[in-house]
Formats: sequence, C-alpha cells, structure tokens
Amino acid sequence: MKVIGMAGWSGSGKTTLVEKLIPHFTARGLRVSVIKHAHHGFDLDRPGKDSYRHREAGAVQVLMLSNERWVLMHELRGAPEPTLEEQLRLLAPCDLVLIEGYKEAAVPKIEIHRPSLGKPPLWPENPHVVAVASDADIDCPLPRLPLNEPAAVAAFILEYPDVQ
Repeated sequence: MKVIGMAGWSGSGKTTLVEKLIPHFTARGLRVSVIKHAHHGFDLDRPGKDSYRHREAGAVQVLMLSNERWVLMHELRGAPEPTLEEQLRLLAPCDLVLIEGYKEAAVPKIEIHRPSLGKPPLWPENPHVVAVASDADIDCPLPRLPLNEPAAVAAFILEYPDVQ
C-alpha cells in the first residue's frame, strides 16, 4: 500500500485536488482510500436518527450498513485520537492511500501552496514535503507541480519512488 499526503493551509485546495486525483488512479485500476484529518469536531449523523440515538445512549461503536455502503462510527469518549499508523491499519486493502491534513506526519507529502492566501510555505520547515503543487510560479528547490493539472500531480505520485 502506497501512502502520500496532501498538506497545506485551510483554503489552499487540498480537498479539491484529492477529489480530482482519485479518478486518475481508479482509471488505472487502483483501489484508492482517503484519510482526512479534521482539526474541528464533525458528525456524519443527525439528531433523531437511530444511530445517533445509539451513540448518545453511550455506544462506543455503531456500524450502519445498507446494500450501497457501510460506515463504522467510533466514539472516542475521552480516549486519545488514534495515530495515523493505527488508522492505516483500519483500512481495507488498497493500492494507494491519500492523506489530507496531518501536516507533521512522517509520510511523503505534496504541499498545496497558494501564495494568494498570504500564508508561508510549509516546505522550508517540513522535511516530509517532497513536492509543491501551486497555482503560481514560486521559488522552491523541490519539484513544482501545476496545481490546476491533476493529471501531472497524479503522474508525479505514481512515479515517486519513496511513496510508502
């Protein structure tokens, strides 16, 4: 299983890039999974639904399934957030895992950098950044990828030798 991250400041386009990359990989027959780290709380459930009521009643895990998909919700209930390594072990077998977020994780990552956001680049301080995808011409010693050309970014990922 190959693992590569997408890191950047909020609003840089990480989600959009991941969304555009997935079809390039699946068209090649690769099974792709995504881990997205959220710095804020989130809830996939809605008040009043059975699964919400089960979690509110104290269930640690609720597995919902249908003939189209399944989801396992796990309440931490004060336990520490699982490490990235623990999360990777939870995934079904696949060819490629795209990780969104986890700026500091020790996995090779592509920085999504938009100078127009006014935020500093991550690559000077982050040794795990292996390339920078940007919508502007930037001065950077790492490989520079055209942010608005997902096929070029996908090709870099497929050719990168150190993707785990």
